[in-house]
Amino acid sequence: MKRESIYQLLYSVRQGDVTPEAALEKLSFLPYEDLGFAKVDHHRALRRNFPEVIFGSGKTGEQILAIARAMADHGSPVLVTRVSDEAAFLLQEAFPAGRHFPQARIFFSGPLPAASSAAPSGPAPASASLPASDPLAASAQSPPPGPLPADKRPGKVVVATGGTADLPVAEEAAVTLEILGNEVIRLYDVGVAGVHRLLSHLEVLRSARVIVAVAGMDGALPSVISGLVAVPVVAVPTSVGYGASFGGLAALLTMLNSCSTGVGVVNIDNGFGAAVLADLINRC
Repeated sequence: MKRESIYQLLYSVRQGDVTPEAALEKLSFLPYEDLGFAKVDHHRALRRNFPEVIFGSGKTGEQILAIARAMADHGSPVLVTRVSDEAAFLLQEAFPAGRHFPQARIFFSGPLPAASSAAPSGPAPASASLPASDPLAASAQSPPPGPLPADKRPGKVVVATGGTADLPVAEEAAVTLEILGNEVIRLYDVGVAGVHRLLSHLEVLRSARVIVAVAGMDGALPSVISGLVAVPVVAVPTSVGYGASFGGLAALLTMLNSCSTGVGVVNIDNGFGAAVLADLINRC
């Protein structure tokens, strides 16, 4: 339940439109609602300025749907990460106005402010490295789904990847950032194996307020970017790589040992966590 919802409820009691008993019943679900298999945190929006987010991996479609309905019944937008196609199908039936982002593995249902309803005036920077017929290019150029909180963030966030194989994690970060109200610039496939690809976007990198750098293999991209800019870099190691990458552990250790200052590291494949951290930085 958002601050606005509670304020509206209390105002309705004051105006006589809602009885105190009905308001008490509504507020009785704060701070959480027990569904038996899950305790839905309706209080989180008051503490964190955005509501609980559903982590879809490991949950059945029916469990995800029940949690989503409980949140929607209390006026919260619904954001599900790591959602399977099967669960997304159930959610789409229950929330026809919602939107599934297959590449990002995200489902979102919530208000779409007018400022976010129009498509961008030009292609995202990432489109240069993706064929026009590639569905990933269409995903990169899709209009943002609209902020979860009502306010728009002051600066731009660049999401950069070392390679195309990092896109699922990068899109999880980029779509989450857009949902949270950030303007996102995508720079995909600009890894250190061809560093000239990154350097050709130096002006874009320096226009950002915060950068999310997503890379597997040797995980060197965040260090290189951080050495070129004066803003925080959120490093996201991915599980992309051959055997000695140890499922992203090699990239994680590289990023933790970065010789460039201003690099913060999140967990392997944690695009969502990187997005939330970048969003908090961009709010300041």
